[in-house]
Amino acid sequence: MRKGILILSLLSGVMSAQSYANQKVCVFDLLGKAGESYKLMEEWSLASKAWGAQVQLISYQDESKVDKDFKEGKCDAFYMTSMRARAYNKFAGSIDAIGGVPNNTIAQKAITYVLDKRNSKRLITNLGKDSYEVAGIGQIGSAYIFVRDRNINNLEKAEGKKFAILHYDYAQKVMVDRVGAVPVMSEISNFIRKFNQAEVEIVAAPAYAFKPLEISKGLGTTGAMVNFPVVNVTADLIIRNNKFPEGFAEPSRQWFVKQLPKSFAMVKRMEAEIPAKYKMKLSKDDQLKYQKILREGRMDLTKQGIYDSTMMTVLKKARCTIERTNFECSVAGE
Repeated sequence: MRKGILILSLLSGVMSAQSYANQKVCVFDLLGKAGESYKLMEEWSLASKAWGAQVQLISYQDESKVDKDFKEGKCDAFYMTSMRARAYNKFAGSIDAIGGVPNNTIAQKAITYVLDKRNSKRLITNLGKDSYEVAGIGQIGSAYIFVRDRNINNLEKAEGKKFAILHYDYAQKVMVDRVGAVPVMSEISNFIRKFNQAEVEIVAAPAYAFKPLEISKGLGTTGAMVNFPVVNVTADLIIRNNKFPEGFAEPSRQWFVKQLPKSFAMVKRMEAEIPAKYKMKLSKDDQLKYQKILREGRMDLTKQGIYDSTMMTVLKKARCTIERTNFECSVAGE
């Protein structure tokens, strides 16, 4: 009898281990396996063995394909930009709210806060029969505006100019509409190409994209990078809970928090590598105008349910802790 129970127990353990074996994680990186995001996920996959997983990474350079394959069940988890992952968890995805995170210090505070244990319930989303959980957030960097003509040096001069935006991120369209530019719907796989080939005059991108996507081709001798961050770009690791061991997401999130100093050092290095000749500063008046437009857009999008209101309050507190004299710190809202 005891022998039979022992055999059943062993079989149960084997079956349990098999049920959590070989999780397929689809990873988006513009540079494929050569990119920093993919390299980060390779380190994570090794660490995940200690939490009971046996991960198989699948590399993608087309983010829309990641989303499609995840929906079709070909992936048990994905790692892609928060702008697209927001549909699976609005709380974490709202870190990338337009103008919400104006520098790296606030970005690091925001990511650390979101991944804290006190927010574990907010990081689980039930959609229909499926349960999704945020198991990590990685920093990609602040996105800056690039213009093909440095004469587009204030908001008024952006009016009527073609601006490439990611079609699935409604927030970008709102921002572009508010400055009077013409939104040109694009994919993350082709928006820089449109800029380089003069199909659009303006684009927003992080330093991560500068060298590999050869943004300097679009800048030529007349273009510039407006040295004012409009959005902070992160990437979310979203898992299907029933495909991973119970409690898996918590150690995974803490692992991502420990990687943040290294990730931010990488971002700073990439920003420093952009030649100074391209960088153009906005006047203080124009910076204030941008901040007000982004704030109005952010508040409007929160009312529409695009952004999470709790996250907007958190981000405002973080901004006003760092920049106490900012105009928004003395006005109500968010």
